Amino acid sequence: MAGDAPVLGVRGVTKRFGGLEALSEVDFDVHAGEVVGLVGDNGAGKSTLVKILSGVHAPSAGHVEIDGEPRELSSPAVATEAGIATVYQELSLTMQRSVASNFFLGRELVVRHPLGRRLGWLDRREMERQTRQSLSKLLTRVPDVRSACRTLSGGQRQGLAIARAVTWCGRVLILDEPTSALGVEQQREVLDIIRRTRELGIAVLLISHQMQEVVAVCDRVVVLRLGEVVAVLEKQELAVDTLVGYITGSTPARTPAGARRASS
Repeated sequence: MAGDAPVLGVRGVTKRFGGLEALSEVDFDVHAGEVVGLVGDNGAGKSTLVKILSGVHAPSAGHVEIDGEPRELSSPAVATEAGIATVYQELSLTMQRSVASNFFLGRELVVRHPLGRRLGWLDRREMERQTRQSLSKLLTRVPDVRSACRTLSGGQRQGLAIARAVTWCGRVLILDEPTSALGVEQQREVLDIIRRTRELGIAVLLISHQMQEVVAVCDRVVVLRLGEVVAVLEKQELAVDTLVGYITGSTPARTPAGARRASS
């Protein structure tokens, strides 16, 4: 169940690249334990917004709030520290390394023995234990956390990437087209992982072109068109035809910013 106060708040975010305005006064919330979809056609501004939330770009105007407090996400490291994790379509996994090694990539544990710590010996057993524990929370099944990542299915790799993001950040999970390169069964597996992530109280922002999946898993959907929010739809309003109408502009915008664009 979503909490009363939003974990993530986007407040009037605008982004300009020279004379091009990629985003204009974008405003929405994501609560804990809620999946919010972000949809729009190519060029709608989704990628730019994700980069702002991930600390890659700074907004030209407006700001981002975490738990109601304005936060300047000046770099990916700062966004991670704020509890925001982004899983991109191109997963940052090393195929030749083990599942546990990928899970702890950049956060490796060393043994507690003074000599081992001094020599940098990795505590592989503990990393494997924690990896199994984290994967089990999301009901992600892998044959063996010691096996190479290349042996996993596409759905299992997505599950690993999501579990890693949830474990190390734990507040807001941004998923950028998580099922685009997967088969039907693997897509279903990833959607189940997203639902499980919501049950753990994580705020999820899902970017997807797959409208059926958006309808199936999202609690609310924010529709972007030409850089502006043209609709925010509640669960009971979600339907593929409705979303497509707002995305393409065949349905009039229903937000103040979008209405300004539609009437200009």
